[in-house]
Amino acid sequence: MQEKLIQHLEKKIYENEFRLTSLLEITTAINSNQSVTQLSKIFEFILREQIGLDKFLLFHRQDEWQVLLKVGFKGKIKDINVERDLKRFKDITLIESSLSPVISEFDVVVPVFHKNEPLAFLLLSGLDRIKTDRLSLMNEMSFIQTLTNIIVVAVENKRMTKLGIIQERIRKELEVASEMQKLLFPSDLPSNKRMDLSAKYVPRHEVGGDYYDFIPLNDDEYIICIADVSGKGIGAAMLMANFQATIRTLFAYQRFELAFLVEELNKKVLKSAKGEKFITFFIAHYNINTRELHYINSGHNAPILTNGKKYELLDQGCIGLGMLDEIPFINEGRLTVGNNTTLVMYTDGIIELENEKNEFFELERLIKLVHAYYPLKMEDLNNLIFSKLDEWRGKRSFEDDTAIFSCRFF
Repeated sequence: MQEKLIQHLEKKIYENEFRLTSLLEITTAINSNQSVTQLSKIFEFILREQIGLDKFLLFHRQDEWQVLLKVGFKGKIKDINVERDLKRFKDITLIESSLSPVISEFDVVVPVFHKNEPLAFLLLSGLDRIKTDRLSLMNEMSFIQTLTNIIVVAVENKRMTKLGIIQERIRKELEVASEMQKLLFPSDLPSNKRMDLSAKYVPRHEVGGDYYDFIPLNDDEYIICIADVSGKGIGAAMLMANFQATIRTLFAYQRFELAFLVEELNKKVLKSAKGEKFITFFIAHYNINTRELHYINSGHNAPILTNGKKYELLDQGCIGLGMLDEIPFINEGRLTVGNNTTLVMYTDGIIELENEKNEFFELERLIKLVHAYYPLKMEDLNNLIFSKLDEWRGKRSFEDDTAIFSCRFF
């Protein structure tokens, strides 16, 4: 049973690596300024040879709707009216029936929108041979939608370049990257009688390398974590995306001891970053009934655990992930959380923020703020801290990605 589970987990991690490799392959082709024809061939290869689809159509809107890619379809394109037959699809939709006999030949429609305006529609057939359950199928479709989005934006950028709108092209690239990165973060943090969680994140550029997460294991146990990757830009964001996907995949199928998880993540970061980057990481497991909190701090800024008067810094752990092939030692912190206790996690963009006199904001100032405004809800506390950061920096910009994740345990 354990062997089958490990094989299943390895398969899921392999799928994540495949997806990341495909994204990197396409972005590399885009960055090397390959032609629309070459980009379409890469996209076709991924859909046909790597995913296993045998029939698909990609419609792309320029001045009018055009077919960007046609594979395995023997009908007449003119029989499909995009405005009439496809524009009503706002989300990925399995096609069970259609008034259009041509549309009925396909299994699913994948739309790509930008600011509520359709940019492309991808029609696919042959899904029954690649996924068996609906959840896996929709996950695959979300990945295909992301690939389609990147390809379509790249083609649109080339068209804009020909028109001389270079700045608009850059803006769109970064906008897409920023939207992709937002998928990293939990969309809904709990605020109830048992706990109050809130987070705030300001990337230095359109994309950044900070990450935080909240993962319910069951109704009473939770994983809380925050991370920061060395370096900035697309490369850092992609590494963090792979890191988050690995964590989510592992916890989706089995619970792990934190030390084992950290060792596995170290291997993944080292393999993905090839020693060029590393990740600082804090992860905690909290049981709301026993009020026990277990944690490992992998080289991250020590979170503040406080009752509003006294505090301690959660610094037990190990070195950052991806620094060495093997982590020399791992210390796991264990403590019992008192009533009305607050845990404040943050990245170094906060304590290393400089003012116009080149002075750092520093940890002591953050602790004083947390204590001074301790009764506030976590969202209000985070907003207040960022307002103080704005006052501190004056006319200077944020020089690093800046994130704070605050948790109140009632």
